[in-house]
Amino acid sequence: MATVLLVVHLMIASALVAVVLLQRSEGGALGMGGGGGGAGGFMTGRGTANMLTRLTAGLAAAFFLTSICLTLIAQQSRHGTSPLDRPAAGAPAVPGATKSDAPATAPGTPSEAPGGGLPQVPASR
Repeated sequence: MATVLLVVHLMIASALVAVVLLQRSEGGALGMGGGGGGAGGFMTGRGTANMLTRLTAGLAAAFFLTSICLTLIAQQSRHGTSPLDRPAAGAPAVPGATKSDAPATAPGTPSEAPGGGLPQVPASR
C-alpha cells in the first residue's frame, strides 16, 4: 500500500512541477504560447491560464493529501523508535528504578579482574 501511494505521490509531484513550468511567468520564460490568443490556438490565453491554474490547484491538493497519507502510514509502522521514547544514557532501563539501584560496573569489566585492578604489564627496560 505504501509503495503504491509513494509511486502516485512521485507522479503527482512531477506533474505539478511540469504544470508550474508551463505557466506563463512575468517574463514569459517557459510560458505556453507566445501570442494573445491568435486564430490558430485551440484555447485563448485566458482559458489556458484558467485551466493551468485549476490544474495546479488540484495537483497541489493531491500532493498534500498523499503527503499526509504517507506520513500516517510511516507513523503506524514505527513502534516507539523516537529518541524521546528511549531511556537516556546512564539512566536505569527499568521504569521506577533509581540510578543507585543500577550496578556500578557491568559484569566482566577489568575492575573485577583478579588482583583488584587492571592487569599489570611488565615494563620493558
